[in-house]
Amino acid sequence: MRTILYIIQKEFRQLKRNRQMLPIIFIMPMVQLLVLSFAATFEIKNTNLYIVDNDHSQLSRELTGKFRGSPFYTITGYTDDYKTAQQALELRKASQILIIPSKFERDLHEQDKAKVQVVTDAINGSAAALTSAYALSIIHDFNVKLLVETFPAVDLKDPIDVRYSFWYNPKLDYTTFMVPGILVLLVTIIGLFLSGMNVVREKEIGTIEQINVTPIHKYEFIAGKLIPFWIIALFELAFGLVLAKLVFNIPMVGSIGLIFGVAAVYLIAIMGLGLFISTLADTQQQSMFLSWFFMVIFILMSGLFTPIDSMPGWAKAINIINPIHYFIPVMRNVMLKGSTFADISKYFWALVCYGFISISLAVWRYRKTS
Repeated sequence: MRTILYIIQKEFRQLKRNRQMLPIIFIMPMVQLLVLSFAATFEIKNTNLYIVDNDHSQLSRELTGKFRGSPFYTITGYTDDYKTAQQALELRKASQILIIPSKFERDLHEQDKAKVQVVTDAINGSAAALTSAYALSIIHDFNVKLLVETFPAVDLKDPIDVRYSFWYNPKLDYTTFMVPGILVLLVTIIGLFLSGMNVVREKEIGTIEQINVTPIHKYEFIAGKLIPFWIIALFELAFGLVLAKLVFNIPMVGSIGLIFGVAAVYLIAIMGLGLFISTLADTQQQSMFLSWFFMVIFILMSGLFTPIDSMPGWAKAINIINPIHYFIPVMRNVMLKGSTFADISKYFWALVCYGFISISLAVWRYRKTS
């Protein structure tokens, strides 16, 4: 026990002397949380729309007014020449074109129907699908308005009255969904990178030989290297939760103690992986590259940006070794839904197994001989 305490004190003294690391550990994650929480969103607003109006009638102006009044669109230009609008689309000055043909109003009055065309830049498939859905919804509302004005006696109500009730995020605020996941990523990055450079730093500065000749056990050495950054990461999580509540007003419905209890196990798993990487590498640069390799895969397959259910079967199978995809649901379910331990127990025990394996690998791989 004394040996572990000595290593812990040594780590904290090194952090105190290396003042350049303190902003990286404490300030950088909070800045990233503030920036990413606002920027990382799948909501599409202010889509650049170019309008080609060949009719110049009252109804065409009413239709364009519907788009102008929508928060999802920004009108970037008007023209009666399609080639001009197409050029704007090719130059990325517009993402969508609304084409109103000539005789639009006359066809509506004489034939009770008319056509409009929507051209969408579909380089980004998901964004194109959403913006097309927005455009069709606005045109549908315009169509209903025309029917009500033309046939005021006709009841246009749907046969089934649909009313929506959104649980856990009533305002559909995307920040509420993203902040818990981003907080998990930042804590993970700090834990993995700091622990990943820990043992290998001793190799580079030559102090690993002094440690190897002492009677310290391997598990004591790994524990002493892990605990300081484990404590720091828990403080990071606490500060991040406070920031999430004060800045983003993220609800804290569930037990904070449950969050920290699962986080404590999760950080052991992550830092055990980092220490295992550190025992494999010969330089801090190698350790950073290995850590970044795993981190990119873990983040992209965590379910934060792409739903796991949408992944192919082989990707879901590989995702079993991804610790982030276990902790993000815990954070969201406990914070937003108020889930109890029974609800998230499968994630907890998966992290327990992950932590046991990663720490065991780190202890096994650490060699007390050069």
